[in-house]
Amino acid sequence: MRVLLAILLLAVSPLSWAKTNPEQTTKSAIEVLKAMTNMPENSIPEKLLAEAFAIAVVPGVGEASFIFGGHYGKGLISIRGKDGAWSNPNFIKLTGGSFGFQAGVQQSDLILVFTSDAGVNKIVKGKFTLGADAAVAAGPVGRNVQASTDTSFEAEILSYSRSRGLFAGVSVEGTAITIDDKANVAMYGDMISPSSIFDGRTQTENQSIIDFRNQLEVGSSR
Repeated sequence: MRVLLAILLLAVSPLSWAKTNPEQTTKSAIEVLKAMTNMPENSIPEKLLAEAFAIAVVPGVGEASFIFGGHYGKGLISIRGKDGAWSNPNFIKLTGGSFGFQAGVQQSDLILVFTSDAGVNKIVKGKFTLGADAAVAAGPVGRNVQASTDTSFEAEILSYSRSRGLFAGVSVEGTAITIDDKANVAMYGDMISPSSIFDGRTQTENQSIIDFRNQLEVGSSR
């Protein structure tokens, strides 16, 4: 089973990964966030974004399946500091497997909203698996959804996908998230760590990184 899945991922992953560099990933993530703010009636609830501890954006997640399937992608994750401002983002890689009988290849954008620091701390320390290391649920959609009346808000992480311009809750249990060290070095330089990026010790004048943070501010203050 694992051999077959590995072959499948190697066969299709170049569609998403081979031609994507960290700069392109960042710009694509910004476009996903812009789309989120441009359609508040059918997007992630404002209350959830306003209270989020961290947000991860993975544009162009690929999903391939033929009996055994998998998904993969590259993106960014930022945390909200004690002062309420969003941190510089760490770059991440997403991989996972699923079982089904569909055939085909699809791509969609993924947004993960972290309601606590539990999952983020585990990502910084190494490999993190959604559902196993922290509770994850498909997130509710719509600006009028109230956190107090929706049980899915009890999850530590809420997950959303965007395809054909629409946001929807999506199940991503079993998906692994790891820090993309090569992308971090490419954007921030040597002698860095995931923690130093989050806590502000690592600074950058890269405009796309600045634009990503700014767009997070817009999206979480609607």
